[in-house]
Amino acid sequence: MNKYLAYIFFSMILVVSACSHSTEGNVNDNDNESASSTLLETSSEQRETTNTEVEVEGEEDAQKDETEQQTPLYELNEVYSVVPIDDANPKVVLLTFDDAPDKRALDIAKTLKQLDAPAIFFVNGHFLQSDEKKKVLQEIHDMGFMIGNHTKTHANLKTLSEDEQREEIVSVNDDVEAITGERPVFFRAPFGANTDFSRSLVEQEGMLLMNWSYGYDFEKEYMSKEKIADIMVNTELLRDGANLLMHDRDWTADALEDIITGLRNKGYDFVDPRTIRGVGEE
Repeated sequence: MNKYLAYIFFSMILVVSACSHSTEGNVNDNDNESASSTLLETSSEQRETTNTEVEVEGEEDAQKDETEQQTPLYELNEVYSVVPIDDANPKVVLLTFDDAPDKRALDIAKTLKQLDAPAIFFVNGHFLQSDEKKKVLQEIHDMGFMIGNHTKTHANLKTLSEDEQREEIVSVNDDVEAITGERPVFFRAPFGANTDFSRSLVEQEGMLLMNWSYGYDFEKEYMSKEKIADIMVNTELLRDGANLLMHDRDWTADALEDIITGLRNKGYDFVDPRTIRGVGEE
């Protein structure tokens, strides 16, 4: 009998010991799971914090870039030449093209883009009546060039009533905005002929008035590639800040690479119109 009791007692000890190890094992597993969960949560929080920091830094960089892009480097003087602000490069010229998109505007834009030369394309509203010309304007805008307003029909504003002048100017702003998503910032009157009303309206529309320093491609004598290339680079009117007037013409498009190369060989750089004071300002 004593042996039997001893056997039972020994068996009970084994069972209790086994249960104790099993319970300890479960506790350790739970602890491991809890630790793993804590690590995962911490890692997730760290990733979220890191992502937030990256997003904030990205936003700050974008804001910084935007601020830098909007910082004016030049301004227009009373004769519409470009004047440097502070330490901006003074040896520059501004390239502009009127009567777009007529014949070769897209070719002109492609040449400018290839040669990294910014410019303004001044458009006439009567060229924007077909889907083909609207597409051309959109392509020019998408290439990064600024679109200016050159009136609807290229009429002399001094011969028109105030209502007619308003139609000539505002309708082009509306058309350009409908095509490109942006309203023109610059206005150039045909023949450089402004009125008191047109000046006031341009200001109300938030545009900068612009004429030019020199241009020749509308004169019969210079309606060839060689002639217009030579005079645009070698005219006595070329000086720092000159506002160069050209047109959407075959001879100008053909001569453009020579014009840009010739100006650069004389040490001139080209003004980005977006760096002119008043652009993008409310």
